Amino acid sequence: MKKIKIAHILHSVGGVDVSLRQILHNLDTKTFENIVIHGDSDTINGFVDKDAKPIVDYKLPIYREISFKSDFQAILKTWKIIRKEKPDLIHSHSTKGGVTGRIVGFLTGTKVLHTPQAFSFLSAESKIKIVFFLVIEKLLSKGKTILLASSQSELNRAINEVGFPKSKTNLFNNAIEPIEKIFDLSIPKTWPDQYLCTVGRPCYQKNIEELIEVLYELNKSVDVHLVILGLGHHADHIKQVEDLIAKLDLKNKVTLLSWTSREDVLNIISKSKLYLSTARYEGLPYSVIESLALSIPGVVSDCDGNRDLIINGFNGYCIKENNTEEFSQKIIELLQNENKYLEFSKNAKETFEKNHNIYQKINDLESIYKAQLN
Repeated sequence: MKKIKIAHILHSVGGVDVSLRQILHNLDTKTFENIVIHGDSDTINGFVDKDAKPIVDYKLPIYREISFKSDFQAILKTWKIIRKEKPDLIHSHSTKGGVTGRIVGFLTGTKVLHTPQAFSFLSAESKIKIVFFLVIEKLLSKGKTILLASSQSELNRAINEVGFPKSKTNLFNNAIEPIEKIFDLSIPKTWPDQYLCTVGRPCYQKNIEELIEVLYELNKSVDVHLVILGLGHHADHIKQVEDLIAKLDLKNKVTLLSWTSREDVLNIISKSKLYLSTARYEGLPYSVIESLALSIPGVVSDCDGNRDLIINGFNGYCIKENNTEEFSQKIIELLQNENKYLEFSKNAKETFEKNHNIYQKINDLESIYKAQLN
């Protein structure tokens, strides 16, 4: 039987990279064949399938920043690859993968499934940019593109704001393999044994400044340390964060860690008392999914992605409008109420197993892929 060939197109960093690798590592190799088209400077690790066999990948000038020269080259080279490989389906991931994949899909007549992992217009800090990015999303939603949302919030936004008809949308929640082993840290441990943590580069999206304000409020009544993982890639707010830490005299209460291995990240999350996020928006954040898999309750902002994972009063708290005082109060409540903490911890693991265990969910994605060919 001829295999279904899927071309994945993306800028393979952060959660987008995790997403693709989880998919490739679990798709049925008897039914599906995959190729990967990605940035030439995004990841140095090759891609493998369920049988641990290398997957053909093409490295192109796909970058996060807008560059008409690089973007045009990426589209042209992807067009040539798609004509050569003749995939049955393109699955584009994230903003840049989506722009490239959908244009090439239109040019070659190839059906496209697009997973935004958070729409580009949500990252804009000015009204002009919001309108510009939203117009692009609306234009690219035409043709043969099917929106494959990573969360219910993303699906709702696709229909209500971007203008996708419901008939051209589907949902596959981000999912990961169960975390069966925690490895020793490969980096020096320079923080206390008792701590809270978050994963996210200092940038507009992750809103780390608000988290520092929460930490300041917390330390008025309890002694709390915060570990922030993810400095490095596109951390354009790092100076603002460092200046705020200094201003609030929190240097001894915060540990800032650069990008490290996923094994290190899981080790740090697993030993954290709570997982925190003050993000302005998400697709469906893998770090929160990982915390649920590790039975760690969360206190998070009520934004796309976060609200799909943290159920208020069940496995954590979802704070509306990033209310600093309420954020602090809910953290203290969970730190001081052991019975509630244990209940939320149990519910966190239950949430993961029910909704985000890829061993249970990969069949749904396989069915979605197959349905596009009918």
